[in-house]
Amino acid sequence: MNTGTILKSLRENRHLTQEALAERLMVTRQAVSRWETGETQPNTETLKLLSKEFDVSINTLLGSPRQLICQCCGMPLSEDGMISREPDGSFNEDYCTWCYTGGRFAYESKDALLDFLIAHMPDPENTPEAERRAMYDGYLSQLKHWK
Repeated sequence: MNTGTILKSLRENRHLTQEALAERLMVTRQAVSRWETGETQPNTETLKLLSKEFDVSINTLLGSPRQLICQCCGMPLSEDGMISREPDGSFNEDYCTWCYTGGRFAYESKDALLDFLIAHMPDPENTPEAERRAMYDGYLSQLKHWK
């Protein structure tokens, strides 16, 4: 789906008219209409307002153009419920809700996360712990949080 279709669906699901949404965002009804028809796109600041208004990520508003991955643990963030939030309630699309919640990281160090992964990740091939740790460390070291 494109942004216009998504916005229209979100607006209609909340029983809002274009005029009512425009009022909430302090834009014109015509602006909302142009977004919904695909004639124009909301700017970055308006996307942030729409994200708050509809409680969805900006990635969702844009039709999920990119696969989000937690930059702490590497987990794919396939649903908005998996995406972390800042203390003000806004989405932080860099992290999952399990690694970062309310402005705080769950793991104080990469070693703490590695310990968690070693203890909880399935190991059907009975790979030695040192080998698994090295494999996880190599992957985590590529993520923004651990660089």
